[in-house]
Amino acid sequence: MTTLAVEYFRSVPRYVGARTVGGRLPGLLTGPLAPLRLATLPDPEPPERPGWARLKPLLAGICGSDLATIAGRSSLYFSPLVSVPFVPGHEVVGELQDDCEDLPAGTRVVLSSVLACAARGQDPVCDNCATGLTGRCDRVTVGHLKPGLQTGFCAETRGGWSRSMLAHRSQLFPVPEVLSDRAAVLVEPFACAIHAALRARVPDGGSVLVVGAGTVGLLTLVALRLFTNAGRVTVAAKHAAQRAAAAMAGADLVVRPEHALKAIRRDARAVKLTPERGGEFLLGGVDVAIECTGSGRGLDQALRAVRAGGRVVLSGMPEGGGDLAPLWFRELELVGAYTAGGVEEIGGRPRSTFEAAIEAAATVPMLERLVGATYPLDRWRDAIDHAMSAGALGTFKVTFAPQR
Repeated sequence: MTTLAVEYFRSVPRYVGARTVGGRLPGLLTGPLAPLRLATLPDPEPPERPGWARLKPLLAGICGSDLATIAGRSSLYFSPLVSVPFVPGHEVVGELQDDCEDLPAGTRVVLSSVLACAARGQDPVCDNCATGLTGRCDRVTVGHLKPGLQTGFCAETRGGWSRSMLAHRSQLFPVPEVLSDRAAVLVEPFACAIHAALRARVPDGGSVLVVGAGTVGLLTLVALRLFTNAGRVTVAAKHAAQRAAAAMAGADLVVRPEHALKAIRRDARAVKLTPERGGEFLLGGVDVAIECTGSGRGLDQALRAVRAGGRVVLSGMPEGGGDLAPLWFRELELVGAYTAGGVEEIGGRPRSTFEAAIEAAATVPMLERLVGATYPLDRWRDAIDHAMSAGALGTFKVTFAPQR
């Protein structure tokens, strides 16, 4: 038996071409430069090891990290952390095709994407997994599986851009009936946003700048309101639909990126300075900035908007560097927030970030509305093209519906 999938394959000429001209001619990224193909693959077989099962994806999101990989913008740092060819897709809501320990076949689940020690059969587990911080697993290239920091970047498991994939019990969380597929497919990025909000360590009543208001930025804003005691939150958003959504999601002030420093200067009574070359910066500013775009420009803005001794959180996967002079001069803390973290202190007790996201998702009607378009696998070119231009088109999350 076979199954349909969108597969990423390694092609040095296409990588170089995409990286060189993809930004200027994005249509080429879904045409001759695309390192993707619609493939008919053998049905996946669960490994003869405990805890593995087949999963039928119902919806699978197209993430910014997927787009960066396709466009050749992701760092070569990640090259030993993946195995190719792989089927992308780590934002997944699906239905189990097999019994998986305590979860019977037919259970609707969402996927925590990290292929950590438990999935790789590591015993003893690494120090991070032992404390519940599976997002920091040190074993993502070893064990029973080929390298793959997440599902969607591992050749053996496949990802959600397919009609059948593999998942381990340690990754699976049952979805309550109250959550639709459209809301459930955003549980993974919502869990990541909760982790970023917790990593921000916002002081009670502290001021926050969220850079970017795509799906990641909006979910981070929601997480700040639900899981921290943040005070005034400013959101810098490029597109009109993003600004409107940020206002609805609870931002105190929503501005265009080019107006953010001026607005923060006024609120914080900071001093704004203009170098001979380069962007403006503040003496004074917000307590915390969370960068949600992955761009060097976004990082630059975050670093220049934070008060001395403040914190900058990288939530978007970095595609380029910023000027680190503010980090040194203002003695800032720069921290990463990768994936959903694992088990963290939430509400005064250790708790899975995924479980918190599932519970909170039922109270956030916006989640379902963020899914703006779904495509069958055979329209993958249209789907990727739409996702590449989602912000300008007023769309947030673009997804595949693999069973269509």
